[in-house]
Amino acid sequence: MEKKSNKKRNILIALAVMALVCVFMFSSCMGAVLGGMTEMSYTEQPEESFAIISISGTIQAGPDSPIDAGSYNHANLMGYVDGLMEDETNHGILLKVNSGGGTVYHSDEFYLKLMEYKEVTGRPVHAYFEQTAASGAYYISCAAEYISANRNCWTGSIGVILSYTNMKGLYDKLGLEEIIIATGDNKGMGSSAGDLSDEQRAIYQSLVDESYDVFVDIVAKGRNMDVETVKQLADGRVYSAQQAFENGLVDKVEGWEDALAYMEEKTGVEGWQVQFASSASWLDYLLYKVEDIMPKSDMDNINSMVSSQLSGVPLYMMAN
Repeated sequence: MEKKSNKKRNILIALAVMALVCVFMFSSCMGAVLGGMTEMSYTEQPEESFAIISISGTIQAGPDSPIDAGSYNHANLMGYVDGLMEDETNHGILLKVNSGGGTVYHSDEFYLKLMEYKEVTGRPVHAYFEQTAASGAYYISCAAEYISANRNCWTGSIGVILSYTNMKGLYDKLGLEEIIIATGDNKGMGSSAGDLSDEQRAIYQSLVDESYDVFVDIVAKGRNMDVETVKQLADGRVYSAQQAFENGLVDKVEGWEDALAYMEEKTGVEGWQVQFASSASWLDYLLYKVEDIMPKSDMDNINSMVSSQLSGVPLYMMAN
């Protein structure tokens, strides 16, 4: 009976793979046919322009998936801003933000890159918030001297979070034991199979508090506020666009076209947005989709869930 079930499952997987191949080949053919039309429909980069940069998805080292060219790609963005510093035809940067934040490290690194851009070029940086511009996304946007937000935007979430998934109860239930051989009582702290001691909690809290102080200082400088005022706002909560405006976290509640027009007025040139292409091949795409449909054990699903939550990584990120 079990062999029959496995055979049926393998047949379904094979059919699914064949279907994906057919879909991909059809899409590729259509892309080849329509490619010229699509390319002609893009507006060419003006001789003089300001750069429109999208901050979308989770702010981290790479994109959310290997086939997603539209989500945040740290290396691409850092390199792009470096290039803009050398580009005399560039007149500024307009950030188009739709992100709930990401890692402390990558948020801070891109913020510093934007501050370097301003210092080196003397050109303006503006930010526009779409649906969400929270935590690390707000952190990055503090490099902008002007911030506006869509009226439906949620922003703020000024704070730091670090989480671990304690799987000790599950391990006990499954009869698994994690053996740690380490130097010092705190070397293995944060293991998924153990509890944190009071001392270890205090250690992590001190690290989180340090990142929080940096965040508060960044907001205070970017928004011309005193630190104590920012701390009253920085309890981790999210704000509506109107609430953010009333508390000085954004300069105006407006639509994208208005934000674009203001940047055009400020710089005297039009905006232009580069489209970063995905480096993934058709095989990457196919394997990624096949992995999605492959049957997974309960342990596979648990491990996938834990890794997707960036467990053990300090985050400037709105809780989901």
